[in-house]
Amino acid sequence: MNPLWNQIAARAGVTLDEHQSARISRYLDLLMEANATMNLTRITDRAQAEVQHVGDSLTVLEHLPKGAHRLADVGSGGGVPGIVLAIARADAQVTLIESTKKKAAFLLRTAEALELTNVTVLPLRAEEAGQSDVREKFDVAVARAVATIDWLAEWCLPLVKKGGKVLLMKGPRHAEELPAAQRAIKAAGGGAAVIHPVELPGATGLVIVEIAKIGRTDKRLPREATIAKGKAL
Repeated sequence: MNPLWNQIAARAGVTLDEHQSARISRYLDLLMEANATMNLTRITDRAQAEVQHVGDSLTVLEHLPKGAHRLADVGSGGGVPGIVLAIARADAQVTLIESTKKKAAFLLRTAEALELTNVTVLPLRAEEAGQSDVREKFDVAVARAVATIDWLAEWCLPLVKKGGKVLLMKGPRHAEELPAAQRAIKAAGGGAAVIHPVELPGATGLVIVEIAKIGRTDKRLPREATIAKGKAL
């Protein structure tokens, strides 16, 4: 067990038992193994992954609802932070949204190997998911290293029910991205952004941008990729 994991989890009042820690460790094994044949992560050093993948994922815990909830991990990729959060919070129903077929297949195999009955994989683009039957069904949507905030607002807020929130894991550039994202945030039913600094060994400038869902999302959002044509709101 990496002591850092419980130190970070403790900030949210969560204690990882040996079984959970073993599951997280096994997840990293599977991620590193699969990364040899597909591009899941640029981090290939195990010690780095324990901090930059698992530790970073666990910083989200203190911003999640205290009770049972539904969480969407948008652009899940290799499963960070969604799989780690599903292990740490067994009371959360986690949906991993990933459009790349190979990555979605990896997520499904991994969830099955780890016996994570609270994980569902949705092999769709975020734009498609936001116009599907999971629209406004989640309490929380989280995204890490996916896109700029203007795009993330359009993709993530439609997934969240009124009263829920979006948690965007960002770096120092969030400060320049936020002003350009205000139109998208408002159109998608979001409120004022709250910035939570993240403490992680060896990392500087990390934050979680929290955007509350205060209204219903415009029915036209998210736009289809062919309509958006790479132009953010």
